[in-house]
Order: sequence, then structure tokens, then C-alpha cells
Amino acid sequence: MGPYPEIEPYDRGMLDVGDGNLVYWEVCGNPRGKPAVVLHGGPGSGCTPFARRYFDPAVYRIVLLDQRGCGRSVPHASAYETDMGVNTTDRLIADLELLRRQLGIGRWLVWGVSWGSVLGLRYAQTHPGAVSELVLTGVATGSDAEVALLTRGLGKIFPEAFERFLALVPGSERDGNLAAAYHRLIESPDPAVRERAARAWTDWETAIVPAPPRSVARYEDARFRMGFARTVTHYWGNGHFLGEGGEEGVVLRDAHLLKGIPGTLVQGSLDLGNLTGVVWRLQHAWSTSELTVVDEAGHNAGAPGVVDALVAATDAYARG
Repeated sequence: MGPYPEIEPYDRGMLDVGDGNLVYWEVCGNPRGKPAVVLHGGPGSGCTPFARRYFDPAVYRIVLLDQRGCGRSVPHASAYETDMGVNTTDRLIADLELLRRQLGIGRWLVWGVSWGSVLGLRYAQTHPGAVSELVLTGVATGSDAEVALLTRGLGKIFPEAFERFLALVPGSERDGNLAAAYHRLIESPDPAVRERAARAWTDWETAIVPAPPRSVARYEDARFRMGFARTVTHYWGNGHFLGEGGEEGVVLRDAHLLKGIPGTLVQGSLDLGNLTGVVWRLQHAWSTSELTVVDEAGHNAGAPGVVDALVAATDAYARG
């Protein structure tokens, strides 16, 4: 099946969301088509042209945006003076609602990858009337258990890389929240400390998520690397700003709020996030969802089998 052909936006802009932030957005496909919004990963990755290709452009009105602090949105998180205190999950959800209303959209399909799946799930739980369907891949829920796995638990599987990752953390902080410890380093007034921390963080992410060349190459861009590492550690070090949700986390705890919203979860069988079992628990707690597991695929929305499953999902919802 594969992705749809490359397309260009027919409209774009910068949305003033308050707090001194302007969020980049674009729309492509059919201006009178079924609305869909793409939520990128990271947090802090930014949207990419390939994400337009998961949808039939003759049928869908496809909205993409760069979340606060990343991509073409300003101010960028890589700038030391950028206030990260106004970059939280609640504010990102409010930005989505502001954009939806500005574009005159009643309900839209929400497509999310990795962190975008966390954001999409929480958006649907808090604004169910705005969401027609959910299509999610590289599924995560933002729980403390998932962060602990990705920052510490995988150290047993990648011991050499973990030793390098841990070396930068002060000894007194090595038994605590490693994402929070790295965020403190990235907030250092010393630019050399900030740069070493951002590099070490992206080196660890590369080690634990065997990545396609594009994902590795983007870490060589100093602006992207700093903004990405600063944003990820900001969210991971603060419980994704989701509040107290007990052992399962807020999103899984509130899975019942998704009742009635059709959903498709597409997950690579080799995605190491699966080790927490959260995807299977989410699917069983969400009665109107279905799970497709793609063999021999990892945490990669661009893997051929994953792309096929995602396109099949959006095609199916286009007919609904």
C-alpha cells in the first residue's frame, strides 16, 4: 500500500496562542475534506512533510502544527531565554482547541505518534466532542513507569551506552529521576554544560531506539538537538504535566473517557516501550479501539508495515 504521494500545503500561518508564543500550522489536501490533525512526537520534534502522506489528500483536510517551542514555532526551546514554564500539556491542548476553532473545524480525526499519542489521548479525554477518531502509533501514555523504563530500565539492555549516559549526572542525583537531572543540566547558565547534556541525551535516545538515518541526522543540528533535549527532559522530568495518576498514570486511569471514540493503535512488535505492557492495557480498557501489531518493526512510524497499517486506518475512517 505505502504512503500517499507528496503534497504541499495550500494554507499556513502562525497562531498567537498567548504566553508570547506563536505556533506554526499548515493545511493540505482537500479544503472541504474530512478534517484530521497530526500530533508529532518528542515532545519537541516538530512536524515533517512525510506526515502529510498518511492521508488520502482527495478525502482529507490535513492539519499539521509544530507544538510550542519546536519546528517553526517561536520562541524556540533551543534559546536559553525561552520560558519553558509556559510549555505544558494543558497549554498544548488549549492550543489545539484555539487552532480548531480558528480553522472552523467542528470535529477532527486525531493522528499521533509517540508523545503525540500521549497528547492525543489526553486531548480526547478532556475534549471528546472535538475528536471523531484516533489513529496512534508508537503508543505511549506518559506514565512514570514508561519514563523509568526509557531512562533507567533499559540500562540493563544497553549497559555501555547507559554508563556514558549516567556519567554526566552528579552522583547525588543518579538514583533519582534521570530526566529531571538532565533537565537541570540543560538549564545550566553555562552553555558548555547545556551542550554536553543535550548531546548526551540524544546519544542515549539513539542507543535505545535504533533509528532510521533521518532521525539520527537531525541530532547533528545543534538547534534541533538543544530544543529537543530541553523539551523532552522538561516533560519527562515533570510527569508530562499530567498530574498524579497512581501506578498506571492519568491517561490509562482515564481510559474509560474514550468510550465511544473509535481508535486504531498501530504498534511495532519490537518497540521497547512495549515492555511496560501499556499498549495492551490501554486497548483492553478502551472498548472502541483496535490494536494492530506490526512484526519486526520498532518505534518507527516510517517502517513499511507501520505505514501500511496507518494508511489503512485513515482510509477506513475516511469511509466512515
